[in-house]
Amino acid sequence: MPVYPFLLVDAFTDTALGGNPCAVVLDADDLTDDQMQRLAREFNQSETAFVRRSAVAEFGVRYFTPGEEIPLAGHPTIATLTALLHTGRLARPGSGPLDLHLELLHGPVAIRVSPAEAGQPHLIRMTQRRPEFGPLHAPADVLPLFGLTPADLRPGSVVQTVSTGTPQLMVLLRDADTLRRAHLPDPAALDAYRRASGFFSSHLFCLAGATPAGTTFARHFCTPPDLPEDPVTGSATGGMAAYLWHYGLLPQPEFVAEQGHWMGRPGTVRVRVQGPPGAMEAVHIGGQGVVVVQGELRL
Repeated sequence: MPVYPFLLVDAFTDTALGGNPCAVVLDADDLTDDQMQRLAREFNQSETAFVRRSAVAEFGVRYFTPGEEIPLAGHPTIATLTALLHTGRLARPGSGPLDLHLELLHGPVAIRVSPAEAGQPHLIRMTQRRPEFGPLHAPADVLPLFGLTPADLRPGSVVQTVSTGTPQLMVLLRDADTLRRAHLPDPAALDAYRRASGFFSSHLFCLAGATPAGTTFARHFCTPPDLPEDPVTGSATGGMAAYLWHYGLLPQPEFVAEQGHWMGRPGTVRVRVQGPPGAMEAVHIGGQGVVVVQGELRL
């Protein structure tokens, strides 16, 4: 009977049971695509990471939601590096940062692990893909999918698909009160719209943090069989950062993004946009992770 080590890691938090949980399956080289997809449904987390050998990077990893494989994701990246450090598969950095690469579905991405401060988990930073700005969407088509109206958009903003590795729908709302009212009156309608439009999921956000440290606060909506709301999202935070920088809505390229507080799973993402608004090169997102479960998967 094949046995695979696995861990459940809370990402974008330094406290157990905060942030966004992710299942990380190690030594997964011989698992088939179908097995990985079925296991992602079994774990029923927003994403499950399957760590494999790589010929072009220190490690390879593939990310699956309960419904599909996605090419790039932030919180599974934080969780994967946390799991590798925890199990000794990756040596902890010494006095300086540790730089390495992860091979994702569409090629390697750069990772930096900073030395841990006393009593704290390591800070893990991920370099996402060069931002790509996709189609604009009619607010009258999109806002009702979340129980809102076009008047709930931040004045002057657009609804647009943006990708730093995974295409996400970006919706900038007026304020936190508006964001709190968002919901999914008809998940099937949102699923039909996203499939027709070619994006993975939907990121609604406002320019106010949940705490004084935050610049933004967000909610991330998915459709069945995926979980309806993702507590803290790294790939969508990257797309959000690119959107805000591109449209001149950030005073500086480094900021703190907050998410998950209203779900009882507060999360913090450290963000840096690289390059000028009209010619961004990459978005860097960072966070910490905490192992909460470790065990063996038997198939």
